[in-house]
Amino acid sequence: MLSYLTISNLMHAMDILIIWFLLYKIIQFFEGTRALQILFGVGAIILVKVVSWYLGLTTLSWVMDQLITWAPIALVVVFQQEIRRGLETLGRGLTVRRARIDNAEENQLIKSLDDALQYMSKRRIGALITIQREAQLEEYIKTGIKLDAYITGQLLINTFIPNTPLHDGAVIISKGRIAVAAAYLPLSESVRIPKELGTRHRAAVGISEASDAITVVVSEETGEISITQNGDLLRHMDQESYLNFFKHQFLATDELPLSKKHWWQKKGGTTT
Repeated sequence: MLSYLTISNLMHAMDILIIWFLLYKIIQFFEGTRALQILFGVGAIILVKVVSWYLGLTTLSWVMDQLITWAPIALVVVFQQEIRRGLETLGRGLTVRRARIDNAEENQLIKSLDDALQYMSKRRIGALITIQREAQLEEYIKTGIKLDAYITGQLLINTFIPNTPLHDGAVIISKGRIAVAAAYLPLSESVRIPKELGTRHRAAVGISEASDAITVVVSEETGEISITQNGDLLRHMDQESYLNFFKHQFLATDELPLSKKHWWQKKGGTTT
């Protein structure tokens, strides 16, 4: 009997710990976004419902019941982007990555990016380059102007030269080729993005929240190079830092999860 009670208590404790862990991960997932404020609002509605039921406030309790009844539908509509991002993240975690045998294509990509970034950064030419990974970017590719071109540093530079037809918007690299230019990316609503950063950086963070794509930004005000991935904004990336990042991401045989402290960042790199 004692053994049964002990096992039962352990199971209850484990049940509570799992719930708290899930709540913690949900809050962590929505941290820094407006969605977190909405979640707190939902929690407040539930709290009011419990208090009104306990105090016998019939009308208020009925109103809260109606809100709670329709809340799941409203949450699906409000959080559709976050839900999709969460499911994609879960799916990527369960995907078995295949080892790369030939890195020639990846090395060419890294060299082209390096040539373009060095040129544009020194001349403060604004740029926004998104590289597709596992998640498809077709809905964003459709918004751009089709190029389907071989990746070279010269072409990337020429695309972002100011006052040219294709300089405004993002270049999307897909399947080893420059798929489109002047594409529109979703803007992030994260409050963690510094206010001095503009639309390019918000678009870069936005696409990293909606997919597993890697996006490179060159600031036209300062020439600073930034990289976004998985909702993280890596700033002040010098040549050594971004080359280490690219080699780790594109040439490694195993995908390693990003941590809050990135080993490839040097000389003042920061995560936002």
